[in-house]
Amino acid sequence: MVIADRAYSSRAIRSHLRQRRIRAVIPQPVDQVRNRLRRGPRGGRPLGFDADAYKQRNTVERCINRLKQWRGLAMRTDKLAIAYQAALHLAAILIWARR
Repeated sequence: MVIADRAYSSRAIRSHLRQRRIRAVIPQPVDQVRNRLRRGPRGGRPLGFDADAYKQRNTVERCINRLKQWRGLAMRTDKLAIAYQAALHLAAILIWARR
């Protein structure tokens, strides 16, 4: 399942996910809804939206923002992916230990 914000609600992204059988939980922007309704029956059916799954996005966003408080993770200064991953694990352990 992909949970994204309104900026990723394009037809191309949704069709790409549908081809790979990935469920998308992306709210539609007001202008896209208005355009679909304006077209009437040719506008197609409304897209499904799972509000409960979308609420989980907030938890992930807060976790990422907390990890980005580490300067090295936010700026991606490490040359090697293994060093970046080690810093990510260390930050996650320290965040978890504080709780």
